[in-house]
Amino acid sequence: MEDSRAYFPARKVVVTGYPVRAEFHGLDRAEARAAMGLVPDRSVLLVLGGSRGARSVNQALSEVLEQVLELTQVVHVSGELDWSWVAERRESLPATLKARYHAFAYLHEEMGAALAAADLAVCRAGASTLGELPFFGLPAVLVPYPHAWRYQQVNAEWLAGRGAAVVLQDERLEGELLPTLHRLLGDREVLRGMAEHMRRLARPDAAAHLADELLALARQGFEGRP
Repeated sequence: MEDSRAYFPARKVVVTGYPVRAEFHGLDRAEARAAMGLVPDRSVLLVLGGSRGARSVNQALSEVLEQVLELTQVVHVSGELDWSWVAERRESLPATLKARYHAFAYLHEEMGAALAAADLAVCRAGASTLGELPFFGLPAVLVPYPHAWRYQQVNAEWLAGRGAAVVLQDERLEGELLPTLHRLLGDREVLRGMAEHMRRLARPDAAAHLADELLALARQGFEGRP
């Protein structure tokens, strides 16, 4: 983030943005929804908590799952630790709602399609997630992890301050998740505005910029040898 410049010597700082995978480039929303088995004309909520999952996020979603599925399709990446009970929860749903609930323990190659397909995300506020959201112009409900140093809170507040996200605290998530989703998914103009604010933060050339800087440093080191 540009704001980080203030904490380092100016001559030693280059802001490149967060590099995203090459396969993320060129993904089309309609094609992504087809690849994920989603209905093309219904909104999509992506819920994820990183490779290990986020138990409080998983539990909060489970508490209101039927109501959320009345609003939107859901792609839920639960993480391996909670997968067994999340899979059982899916099986407990009526057939019409089960068809709208796409649950996975983990996504790797399909992660780009999940991000491209979504209208809104619910997730933690780690660096890699926040690097990918702007690339896809994907607004988010951010739930900072409460048991780490407050960098996730800082990340989340930075995006919220730019109109791209809403922040919910972990300890209040169960009571606030459903009304927040109702408010955002029920107002297409608000969601569209958040998406535009998020997209403006993207640096799609970050990987190339970072590579150029590393090559320049390598050349300086080589040329400076005796």
